[in-house]
Parts: sequence; structure tokens; C-alpha cells
Amino acid sequence: MELVQDTHRLAMMNLLLHDIESDGETTGIRLGDSLSGAGQELPPADLILTNPPFGIEKGGGLPSRDDFTYPTSNKQLAFLRHLYRGLKPEGRAAVVLPDNVPFESNTGAEVRRDLMDKCDLHTILRLPAGIFYAQGVKTNVLFFTRGKRDKDTTKEVWVYDLSANMPSFGKTTPLKREHFADFEKSFGADPYGKSKRTDQGEEGRFRRFTRDWSCDRKQDSLDIAWLRDESLVDADSLPEPGRGELVSPALARHHSPHEFVE
Repeated sequence: MELVQDTHRLAMMNLLLHDIESDGETTGIRLGDSLSGAGQELPPADLILTNPPFGIEKGGGLPSRDDFTYPTSNKQLAFLRHLYRGLKPEGRAAVVLPDNVPFESNTGAEVRRDLMDKCDLHTILRLPAGIFYAQGVKTNVLFFTRGKRDKDTTKEVWVYDLSANMPSFGKTTPLKREHFADFEKSFGADPYGKSKRTDQGEEGRFRRFTRDWSCDRKQDSLDIAWLRDESLVDADSLPEPGRGELVSPALARHHSPHEFVE
């Protein structure tokens, strides 16, 4: 389902060029708003790979689904609910989300609890800043599988931190497949995240955290970081500014690593 008419037309043409049947109503890609009642009519999916909607000028209106338990104007949170509610039992998904979704309090926390109750949120990949959104905004890829029941499905979450101590990616330094080689190896061959994995400890990029730990220590926030980002400037090491000089807030901000105990 696609909200923007021009994008829908391009998607339909893409299907046609690849000999995929699509009438725009019962097969292929429908024109409509998946955060409205029309989204509830979509058939359940085996696999979803996506980023959240970036929106249009008019925004498409507020989410109007009557199966959304927690009302919010945050379309990324609403879209996440659309995804995990739209999976078949044992259906799996990978979705790109900005930092505010895994970390936001209030409604964000309720949505995360619902996600981890209904799905096995087995892996989070933390991406470098500026990949999908504006420079400075970090994003994450959430990998999860819909459970057979709606309670206590997630038991542990593995987090791979690809955001710390990475180059500034852009046109001159593109993000390439090779940058994901260690993550792919750490993730394992099982697409459901059930491969044998190794916690790399405080100096490594891949770590395991239990749901109980997240609930007790973080109130189900997924704001989990342990690596010190050496690319950030420590304000304690800066020289005294000269008279009349301005210090950038980005440089003056003190950065200290989070410390976690499983």
C-alpha cells in the first residue's frame, strides 16, 4: 500500500517491468494509507523489509486505525505497530527506525512493550548517523519475529553497535556491503536470529541483553550503548577559548559512555 499517487504509479510500473501481476486493488500495490482503516484490510505478511514513511507535504492525516491501542501522532511509532500487527505468526520483519522510536518514553515505551510481548525482538543494528535521515540523526534496524502468543515473547535482545567509531558516511565515503561483514557474521545464518552467537563484551560491538534487564534497568527503553565514541570530542580536553571566540555546542558537549551490567 502506497500513500503518494506518483510513487504508487512508479511502483506499479516497476512490477509490470518485472512481470509481477498487479491490479492495484487485490494484488500488487494498493493506493491508500496503511495507517487508516485500509491498512487493516491488507493480508498478513510472511516477510516485511522496510523503512518508515517519510511523509508528504500534507502528512496524510493522523493515524486512524481502530486496532491501535496507544494513540499517537508519531507516524513512525504508528507504522511500527502496523508492521508487527501485519505479520503472520512466525512471520519476520526488519525495519529502519530513527533513535527516538527505540528510546522514546510514554507512548513509545508502551509500543515497545507491546512489540516485545507480541514479537521476538531478537536483534538491533545501530547504524551510523546520516544514513537514512539528516546528518547527525542515528537510525537502527530492528529485526523481529511475530510470536505465537501475545505475551512475553521477547526473552533477550542482541545489539550490534555499528554507530560508534565509524567514518562520516556520505557521497565521498559511501556505506558499502563490506561495512556489514562482521555484523552478518555475528548475526548468523538463521534469519530468525537463532544462530549460536557470542557476546563480544564491553570492547566488542555485539552484546546480549535480557528482557528482564531491560525492564528492570531501562524501563523497557532500548537506549543501549556501551562503546565510547572516540570521534566525539571530550570537553575536558579542550583548551581555554580565547577572548571573543565562540565554541560550538557540539564540541562543548561532554560525552561519557554508558555502563551496563547484564
